[in-house]
Amino acid sequence: MAKYGEGDKRWIVEDRPDGANVHNWHWAETDCLGWSRDLLTKLLNNLTVLDGEGNIHLKTKTVDKVDGEAYVNIRKGKIIPGYEISLSLSWEGEAKDADGKSLLKVDGVVEIPYIADENADEDPEVKISVKDEGPIGKRLKEAMLAKGKPLILEKVRVYVESIAKGGPVKDEVEAKKIATKSNSTAAVAAAAEEVKKEVVVEKKEVKKKKESKKGFKTISMTEKFSCRAKDLFEILMDENRWKGFSQSNAKISKEVGGQISIFDGAVTGTNLELQNGSLIVQKWRFGSWPDGIDSTVRLTLEEPEPGLTVVKLTHSDIPEEDRYGNATVVENTERGWRDLIFQRIRAVFAVVVFLDPMDLASAAGYQASG
Repeated sequence: MAKYGEGDKRWIVEDRPDGANVHNWHWAETDCLGWSRDLLTKLLNNLTVLDGEGNIHLKTKTVDKVDGEAYVNIRKGKIIPGYEISLSLSWEGEAKDADGKSLLKVDGVVEIPYIADENADEDPEVKISVKDEGPIGKRLKEAMLAKGKPLILEKVRVYVESIAKGGPVKDEVEAKKIATKSNSTAAVAAAAEEVKKEVVVEKKEVKKKKESKKGFKTISMTEKFSCRAKDLFEILMDENRWKGFSQSNAKISKEVGGQISIFDGAVTGTNLELQNGSLIVQKWRFGSWPDGIDSTVRLTLEEPEPGLTVVKLTHSDIPEEDRYGNATVVENTERGWRDLIFQRIRAVFAVVVFLDPMDLASAAGYQASG
């Protein structure tokens, strides 16, 4: 062992006269940002996410931006990747009705602000936005979150695995490994890789089983309106008034057993019990829910004093996840009742009492259709 302050020439790495990097003892760094752009573009461009399932069509368009840095260092045959990049990807979606007629086409953006080697074993954050924030636009966005996000993350993992194996210099590294390793070493490495794959598969199966357990929730709300109970009952059961305050198509039967369709057909159902001015019980189903699942809406209207109506809502049997695996169903349903129904009724109620259904549609700026 050399004394402190004295170097032992056996351990000093010196530059060779011929410039050769023997056994890759020195660092050999390769810029991989251009390669990263090319690979991510190939992986993410023009991906079909949904092709008609639930009358929804979704696909990615183009990778618009890949910024940051990416490189691969090699020393003594060991690959050491380094990267910190952000990505922007455009997407498009379309919702159709049961007859195949287009209801809305939208454009959106997928942003992944931070893909980095330090988080290589974790999925990066994915932000999805849409230019149209109406009811159908939000439905398309939720479908993109549920179905598009996992697909995009799968492709990002392919990129992470590729750069971890050397990226653009993979072939060079593999050639050197083949030249220096024995068959037994290769066999051990292959066996280890198979074990690794089996562990990954097992983890995915466990995760899949956990995600398959879906429950149901109940929403309870109480709202007050400065009106007569019979007038509010009429608003909730009149399709033209629905069209007026919701700014969307609606068809509502006023008979028990009759069908209802609101928010451009996004919600359908049946009248189960009706008591004029005091009770509405309906079966509701959202188009994005799994097949065979219906919820129950119960609205009681009480008038403790003339001109003051108290509405008590109980919405039960709401699935925690929709057909796309999106776990925000309960939150979105509660927000819909509050913002898209109760608040909008309250906003136009000053004119509701004095106008007939067709006048209401015009006053709210909605052109009634069919």
